[in-house]
Amino acid sequence: MILTFLIKSTTVSLNNYTIKDIPGSSGRLDVISRCILAALLDKDYFDLRVNIWVFLDNYGTLVFDPQAFDYDTFPKNELRFSDCLVDLLLKKKKKEELLNNPLRSIQHSRMSIIDLIKKFQKLNYSQFILKEDGKNFFEHSVDIKEKDNVVFIIGSQEDDFLDSKALLALNIPTISIGNQSYLASSVIRLLKLHLMAF
Repeated sequence: MILTFLIKSTTVSLNNYTIKDIPGSSGRLDVISRCILAALLDKDYFDLRVNIWVFLDNYGTLVFDPQAFDYDTFPKNELRFSDCLVDLLLKKKKKEELLNNPLRSIQHSRMSIIDLIKKFQKLNYSQFILKEDGKNFFEHSVDIKEKDNVVFIIGSQEDDFLDSKALLALNIPTISIGNQSYLASSVIRLLKLHLMAF
């Protein structure tokens, strides 16, 4: 099974970024960083069965494929990861300045999240929107485990994308981890735990 996570944020802004206050100075880049780390990292190495696409309104589409990175130099904690990501986003047109950035292998895409979802539909990938009022994931996990390619679409609390007409028109089923509210990064870890455990 290959898991793909799509996460969209309209709020990330790095104009006043400071590592001393990542949540307050970056439009909640900390949430995005935690989600990426939760998706890519496994116990002692990358989880090579998982990738994550990040759609930032102000900075474009970023594709994180663990096979593109060097595990030894990859920033594994939120502070270092966020700082490296900010450095990359602010200097993306100056490749010579990124030679020492461990995230320099991030792929950039011009594809919108809706276009990517439509592409995955044509490829017959199984797709699910993660919402608190969705169907109970645990009642469907056995069926989901049998799929080869599964895509989970994650929104943000500040964004109404999950309720947008463009997304609703695609008739993607919604699922929920349960009645309790979880951080998006915790949801990613739970999904990996239940779907990819041997």
